[in-house]
Amino acid sequence: MKLLRRQVWINFLGLLPGSLVTVLAIAVAFLRFYDQQDFQFLSAVAQPQLWSNRLTVAALLATLANFGVEWNRRNREGDRETEARERETERTEREAERTEREARREREEARRDRQEARRDRQEIRY
Repeated sequence: MKLLRRQVWINFLGLLPGSLVTVLAIAVAFLRFYDQQDFQFLSAVAQPQLWSNRLTVAALLATLANFGVEWNRRNREGDRETEARERETERTEREAERTEREARREREEARRDRQEARRDRQEIRY
């Protein structure tokens, strides 16, 4: 249960930078292209140009964070694929070794059976 909760938070935090970039880009565009005449509540923002610049910087930082999250995710995914390939290779090697041991055991048993058959024939002769 604890692991599931942790995974949910990790997934949420992984989505956060990309979502934040979207919201910030919308806010930047809104502050850049509209003013008090278009929307009355923009009169509450004292300097829309300054806030637009600040939000642009915040959007760039969120974009960098999103890049880091995606980079990390892809690296983990690549590591998982590499580990899966290595496990498959090890399994194949173990299977080949087991098959080789079985074949060797069968050859040894066949050789022992032949030797016993020869002894039996020699005993019958004498």
